[in-house]
Amino acid sequence: MDTYQAHVLECASGVELTIALYDGIVRFMNQAIEAVEQNDAEQRRAAVKRAMDIVMHLQVTLDKRNGGKPAEALTEFYTAMFALMLQGSQANSRQKFEQVIANVRNVREAWKQVLADSAANGTSSGQPVLPNGETAWPERSIGAQGGSWTA
Repeated sequence: MDTYQAHVLECASGVELTIALYDGIVRFMNQAIEAVEQNDAEQRRAAVKRAMDIVMHLQVTLDKRNGGKPAEALTEFYTAMFALMLQGSQANSRQKFEQVIANVRNVREAWKQVLADSAANGTSSGQPVLPNGETAWPERSIGAQGGSWTA
């Protein structure tokens, strides 16, 4: 990663980092599809593993205690995507990988809306603000090479 990219990630909000992680899942699923087309099982497994690692990270860093229904829904989503990736890898299935991409892009768009709503509300945390003034996503710090982000 070059210095510019590292700086951008250091300055990113939790929602922006989440969106970047979703982009990583899509990128690795596209690599898995390419590997399926080339009949390259080793590359397929490597790409799927990287995407699964991201999903596991997202799952582990969810604040399930304070996140309420959104955290529950994301837990189920991540579990389903992990299972679909595993099925796709085992079946060498382009279709399953494409389904993962479609689902991740859909949820990514919801995160983009959260980011846009936060900007419109003037919140710097990148978290949606509820009518009572509380944030919808409690902040949770995670060691990320000297930084922290919210989930």
